[in-house]
Amino acid sequence: MRGSVKFLILSAILAVAWLGGPTHEAFAASYDGKWTVLIVTEKGDCDRAYRYEVSVAGGRVRYAGDNDFKFGGTVAANGAVEVSIRRGNRGATGSGHLADQTGAGTWHGIGSSDGCSGRWEAERR
Repeated sequence: MRGSVKFLILSAILAVAWLGGPTHEAFAASYDGKWTVLIVTEKGDCDRAYRYEVSVAGGRVRYAGDNDFKFGGTVAANGAVEVSIRRGNRGATGSGHLADQTGAGTWHGIGSSDGCSGRWEAERR
């Protein structure tokens, strides 16, 4: 069960991560590309840290891993990031900010036995 929570939290942060709708696409293009995201647990019983690869295109975040969950996120023109992920009764949300080559933010998750939270850091690849 910890693996599921970890996966959800990781994906959410990776993603951490990204907000907007069609109006953001033209303006968020400066964040397009591949990013690696480090997720660090600071509270709760989730794994201490893990790293994932994500892709941002047109202000939307894509995760190349397992897709048997509901994932949504965007990056706004100003770099603001919002993401959420849900798998069954577990889920996580993350928010933060991307800059030219880096990003950072926080996340909160609801797992099978306890909540977890922490921070995330992103780096353009």
